[in-house]
Amino acid sequence: MRKEWLIGLATLLVLGAVSFVWLSPRGGIPAPELTFNMLDGEAVSLSAYRGEPVLIQFWATDCPTCISEMPELVALYQSLEPAGLNLVGVAMDYDPEERVRNLVARRSLPYPVALDDGARIANAFENVRVTPTTILIDGEGRVVWQRIGLLDFERLHGEIEDLLPEEQSA
Repeated sequence: MRKEWLIGLATLLVLGAVSFVWLSPRGGIPAPELTFNMLDGEAVSLSAYRGEPVLIQFWATDCPTCISEMPELVALYQSLEPAGLNLVGVAMDYDPEERVRNLVARRSLPYPVALDDGARIANAFENVRVTPTTILIDGEGRVVWQRIGLLDFERLHGEIEDLLPEEQSA
């Protein structure tokens, strides 16, 4: 009986450690070198944002959570963009361009939106498939925070403020 109990405990510890590693934020991993193809036709490399934090959010036009948190993303962007925050929305590759354009216009998104033709961007970030997926990159180009699903905007605001220059953070 004691042997089975020890095996069960050891199994739980291993599962807990694997879960911790799997679910913990990816701090300090270099962001991939890539170029965003923006809706306005501009091509912008991720390295162009070097020196300032970049929040990347993968979303889809058929994702209720993505759409419901857009007003809060707009407010976050409008409050922290003057201090140096960059925000790029990335529409998933399966979304038709016209649907993306219509949603961006209806929601009056002030931040740039990229089309992910061929899932190039999603694949560069370890094959993102679930929306929303949000990735925060520091000014040195390292992934410092990542979340899947609904955001805690208070916590996200704090994470971003920690990356802004002190004289500029709100």
